[in-house]
Amino acid sequence: MDFANLPMDLKEIKLFNVGILIVATLVVAKILSSLFMSGSKKNLPPVVKAWPLLGGLARFMKGPIIMLREEYPKLGSVFTVNLVNKKITFFIGPEVSSHFFKAPETDLSQQEVYQFNVPTFGPGVVFDVDYSVRQEQFRFFTESLRVTKLKGYVEQMVSEAEDYFSKWGESGEVDLKYELEHLIILTASRCLLGQEVRDQLFDDVSALFHDLDAGMLPISVIFPYLPIPAHRRRDHARKKLAQIFARIIASRKQTGKCENDMLQCFIDSKYKDGRPTTELEVTGLLIAALFAGQHTSSITSVWTGAYLLKNKQFLSGVVDEQKNLMKKHGGKIDHDILSEMDTLHRCIKEALRLHPPLIMLLRSSHTDFDVTTKEGKEYHIPKGHIVATSPAFANRLPHIYKNPDSYDPDRFGPDREEDKAAGAFSYISFGGGRHGCLGEPFAYLQIKAIWSHLLRNFEFELVSPFPEIDWNAMVVGVKGNVMVRYKRRKLVPGDDL
Repeated sequence: MDFANLPMDLKEIKLFNVGILIVATLVVAKILSSLFMSGSKKNLPPVVKAWPLLGGLARFMKGPIIMLREEYPKLGSVFTVNLVNKKITFFIGPEVSSHFFKAPETDLSQQEVYQFNVPTFGPGVVFDVDYSVRQEQFRFFTESLRVTKLKGYVEQMVSEAEDYFSKWGESGEVDLKYELEHLIILTASRCLLGQEVRDQLFDDVSALFHDLDAGMLPISVIFPYLPIPAHRRRDHARKKLAQIFARIIASRKQTGKCENDMLQCFIDSKYKDGRPTTELEVTGLLIAALFAGQHTSSITSVWTGAYLLKNKQFLSGVVDEQKNLMKKHGGKIDHDILSEMDTLHRCIKEALRLHPPLIMLLRSSHTDFDVTTKEGKEYHIPKGHIVATSPAFANRLPHIYKNPDSYDPDRFGPDREEDKAAGAFSYISFGGGRHGCLGEPFAYLQIKAIWSHLLRNFEFELVSPFPEIDWNAMVVGVKGNVMVRYKRRKLVPGDDL
């Protein structure tokens, strides 16, 4: 038909009819597709109900843990939430988490979902390089955290704790959160960043790291390069840190000075092809190491103390352990003695179960795969989904942990071992599998070194109310002050306290 020769009103009618025909054809095709293909279509996970486009995002931004608490009882251990143009599929519980933790990088990748770290860590390291280079850089971390290295780090941790708490009076009242945060950054600076930073540049470097930290906002996950004041401070701090470490690295190389710290390990590291690390790479790796360890250790130290002071039976248990170790080893504390502190270890581990600083772990799916729930339901996870799990939620599942919201370090004892009853990924405060936290041994030693000193030299009383969780930070920590009253005393084996 020749539209050009029709009257104007007839043209409009014809065009309208053609439009209706096209729309109707598409609708029919969609219906037929769903009718004839539904039988062969693989079973996708249930989807969280929300308004189209922004509904899922609104629920997610209210708090992912709130959403998980609401949806897990209804949808089960595998479900999807639509966030604008992204689909996040959650795996909750050890029965469905095996693929998440064991899959190779070619199947489930960290790189895409953690790109927001690149402006902070800097170019050429961790999530700004391909997987093969990242694996070599992780090898540098592993070598810097070998037992022979850790033994030297423990000496520095103990020394820092003794020096810091020597400045306290015979009695007083302090904010435990403030005190432990400052001590952790001191010990981390000495063990990781080097003696030069600890002795000469601590205040400058600490302030710069504060600016870096302030640039890690929830909005940074989506818009890491947004030109806001916090990001500008972050970028300025990153540049200044690079200059500071460049001077330290050059000085060490020129003088031949060699220290027992992570900085030295990174300076001495070489890639498989023989190439040495660059100054920018060393700086980036150090920033990544400090970010991975500083917040998590300080947060866990505070929660450990708060729970011990609230639960006197467990406080008595760790004090008795210290008395027994002092009877055996005297006042000495080293790597091997810290490793004997099983009771204190369980108390720290339980604080971490209840309050893992990283509440979500993410991967990007590069391939289709299937997952089967503990009830036997099989779901198909398409390529392109973001796959997530939540330590904060999974660590409190009632079918794994008895009275999951209560503080009970004995649940990890040899007669119970609740963290192993449901499989390898029942406890995921440090992640697990291919991407388990390399710094886990360092963290436990650091917290034990601090609390063993405190338990041996002070009595404490929690003055403020038991702390609440600060959900507003990227790394979920302790809200407000944690005020404690202390009294200096010397623990003696055989004493009844």
